[in-house]
Parts: sequence; C-alpha cells; structure tokens
Amino acid sequence: MYLKKARLFLSVTLLGLSLAGCFNWSARATNKVPKTTALDKTYKYDGKVIIIGAGAAGLAAAKVLQLNGIDYEILEATERYGGRIKKDSLLADFPIDVGAEWIHSNPVVLNILKGKKGNEIDEELIPYHLEDAYSWNGLEYEKVSKSKLDFDYNFMPESKFKKSTWYDYIEKNIANKVKHKIKFSSAVTEIDYSKNKVIITTENGKSHKADKVLVTVSIGVLKSNKIKFIPELSQEKKESIESVSFLPGFKLIMKFDEKFYPDAINCNTTSGEKVYYDIAFKKETKTNILGLLVTGNSTKKYYAYKTEEKIVESAITELDAIFNGKASESFSGEYIIENWGQHNFTMGTWTQAFQEKNRNLKILNQPINKKIYFAGEINDIYNQMGVPGAVLSGFNSIDKLMTD
Repeated sequence: MYLKKARLFLSVTLLGLSLAGCFNWSARATNKVPKTTALDKTYKYDGKVIIIGAGAAGLAAAKVLQLNGIDYEILEATERYGGRIKKDSLLADFPIDVGAEWIHSNPVVLNILKGKKGNEIDEELIPYHLEDAYSWNGLEYEKVSKSKLDFDYNFMPESKFKKSTWYDYIEKNIANKVKHKIKFSSAVTEIDYSKNKVIITTENGKSHKADKVLVTVSIGVLKSNKIKFIPELSQEKKESIESVSFLPGFKLIMKFDEKFYPDAINCNTTSGEKVYYDIAFKKETKTNILGLLVTGNSTKKYYAYKTEEKIVESAITELDAIFNGKASESFSGEYIIENWGQHNFTMGTWTQAFQEKNRNLKILNQPINKKIYFAGEINDIYNQMGVPGAVLSGFNSIDKLMTD
C-alpha cells in the first residue's frame, strides 16, 4: 500500500533499488518462508492445550491440534473470531476488508498457509500498483510521479484479494476446522503456571486447566498488563514486550455516490501514517468506497472528537478542502469505523518485526517453564508481515509446544 512509503523510503536511491534483495522481509522474504510447516507433521500428545485468542495465530495453531486429535480449546475475549481480520458485505457490492487488507507477502505464501504444494495459487489477486496518487500537507495537493509509484511497487510489491477478503481466506482454510472449539466472551485475566497444571481465569470468573498454554493475544494487550501472570513474567520479558512499537490507529470506510478521488492521497504526519485510499481499487464494482487509514500521532486529533460522527465529519471537511466541496456533495452518509487503537482486546494496529531488535524478538518467543508459549505477528520468525506472519507464528509456536 502507498501509505507512508514516501517518508519511509525517502533516502532510498536507485542504488538502494539495485540492492533491494538485501531487504529480506515482506514480499522479498520468499526464501525465508518454510518449505514445510506444522501442517506437514504429525504429533502425539496426551495433555490438554489451551489457546488464548482466536485471531489468525490462534486459529492456525488450533488447526494443527485438530488435525492430530489433540485435546484443546480456544478462549476468545470477544464474540467473534478473526481478531484484526474482519469483513463487511453490506456497504458495497463487493466484500470489504474491514481489518487486515493487504497481502504484503509473495502470493505463494497463500499456499503454504493452507498446506497446498506448488506455486500456482487458487485466489484471484490484484497487484497493488498505484497509477494515480497524490500527497497532501494541509495546504498543497501534489501529484506523485509515475516513476515514484513504480519504484514503490518494485521495492515492496503487494496485492489484494480481488473478489474476497482475508477473512474469507482464514474462514475457508483454517477457522472452519476449529471454530467449534472456541469459547467466546472469555477474556483471560490470569494465568497461573506455578503448579503442575496451568490454571487460567477468565473475566466471567470461570477457571480452565491445561498442561500447556499458547498465548496469542495482541502485543497491545500484553503491554497493558490486563493479563496477570503467576509467577510474574521476568523483567527481560516485560522489557521486550514494552519495547515493541504498536501504534494506535483506526480505519474509516466511507461510501460516496461518485468517485472524485485518486487511488491514494498520502497525508503529512509526524509519526505513523495517514492516507486516504480507494478501497475499490481494481475491483469489479459499481460502488465508490474510500478509506482513511490513520496510525500514530495523527490519531490524537481524531480521538479527541469522542464520537464516530465527529471523526467522519472531520474527514469529509478535509476532503472538501482538497476537492472543493465534492466530498459533502457525494457522501452517502454510510460508513464503518474499525478502531483498533481503542479496542480493549487489541489496543493498537499492527507490528513490523523486521523493525524490532532481534534480541527482543528472541526473548518474546521464549516459552516459560515449557508451559506458556507465545504466538502472533510479532512472534513470526520468517520475516513476513500481517496475516501470513501471524499464521506462520501459530504453526511454529505450536510445533515448539508439541515437541519441547
């Protein structure tokens, strides 16, 4: 996605492009993706495993246990599964990724995540190569050159699902196998691993016993100390959790009667990112859907409005300033806001493990007493981003749990 590439890679020159192979993350990290995963192995285990969190990592780990007939259950804090993966089928004539949206990895990873051999993928994708993008600093609206857009795509090639969503992919290939084992509305408040069995207490006062536990909650939840560990986590574990960058943010999805905007508008911001972008880019649709993705410091302004209506009003006002009132004229009044930063069970947007210190990542991945294990996008050791990283971490962590 265009987002803050202009700022992130401002210092990267044509020499950097020639050395692009050195950037071994995301779509460039194909050589780091494992040729086999826990889906290709068999396991025997007589104990019980509890997975905390029914996001991509937790569901992936559960699929491995399900395939091997191992006793397990999933404790999910909310009333739905998917975590930061979510879709809407009502606002437009195509399904919208309300949560995770881009495929940052090489598309072949889609086969690896579902255990399919070969490089020919089943999913129809859209190369996310922008053709018409602008920048906006609050005063000036300037076109981004074609050479810059080409550079961005070649540096970090990405794609999106053409007729489906990440939610559909996870539902079909992973969640369908394990969703019957999820206990919803079961927010975990305490994990006591001081005795032979691990005792997990949930917000509703119920206790669950397990021999081993896989924690897949967001790093934001771990940072918040909403879950009490007995004994306490080590100081270096706490420091490593705290060191991870996990910015606040939200996605606003708006429906318009006409398309008056380009593919993307990258906005000036001091940290994180702020971008308006055409969610219907290259989709087969007659609906005009514009997204606003905001992370980092820019969220302060919007969170200060207190209500969703005020956030939407602010976005329309800014678009009116850019497009001479066309936003107000064309806005249908229909919108969706997904506010990860202020959600109790997310408390942030996403992580990028390649930007973190290797020492901290190793500590984050270390199990505790061979009883408590961790998975999630920040725990991915294969240098992917987003959903693929989360799923692969689920496979890797459950393999470690089963064989430790």
